[in-house]
Amino acid sequence: MKQWYETLFENYGEKYDNESFAQGTMGECDFIEKEMDHNRSLKMIDIECGTGRHSIELTRRGYRVTGIDLSGSLLDRAREKAEAQKLKVEFQEHDARRLPFENEFDLAIMICEGSFPLMETDDMNHEILKNISRALKDPGKLIFTTLNGLFPLYHSVEEFCASGEEGNATYRNNTFDLMTFRDHNITTVEDDLGNKKELKCNERYYVPSEITWLLKTAGFKKIDIYGAKLGAFSRNERLTTEDFEMLVIAEK
Repeated sequence: MKQWYETLFENYGEKYDNESFAQGTMGECDFIEKEMDHNRSLKMIDIECGTGRHSIELTRRGYRVTGIDLSGSLLDRAREKAEAQKLKVEFQEHDARRLPFENEFDLAIMICEGSFPLMETDDMNHEILKNISRALKDPGKLIFTTLNGLFPLYHSVEEFCASGEEGNATYRNNTFDLMTFRDHNITTVEDDLGNKKELKCNERYYVPSEITWLLKTAGFKKIDIYGAKLGAFSRNERLTTEDFEMLVIAEK
């Protein structure tokens, strides 16, 4: 049986590219380049790359990127976009919980909740981080964004989603569970073929101390956490309760 996140992204490539949260690619790639010291000899993996927006842009800038995703449908869209721009990007279909790489990459990126924290258990989310650590060289760096557990303690997730900042989908019956820090909701989306889908979703929000512990147990030594601003990632953005997402930079 397919999980909600697998069904969500089937035939959703064009709609995904038009989502409001997918419009910060250029600024986010600027930040990634800065974190790599503009060293184009470094090898990068884009975890749950979706339609390849970061992979393609970084390849265009001269970097070596491998994009992986669980969704064959989104990867098809990514390949079409890369081909249209005459760029050679390696896209592979993999589950981030079971990556076949070891000591292969200098940098991993995982932007916009591509997989973590959509998994149905905390162990699965942890497995993703362990897989990434194994795929990275030593030293290696991971840059990712995830849902900020401090936000729903002070704000309504349902009201935030209804504000339109979360894109084309509509959400209802949001229930934030303080015992598990999971938001359960009914999400309605229309795919690229015009089919409407109603999905029972749940996403895990994390507080900084949890993320730090998970990363340390996965083999990362230096962990920095900031507020994540769309298209404007910065080490100057202190994480607050107003940030829906957090930006995490971890080094082995």
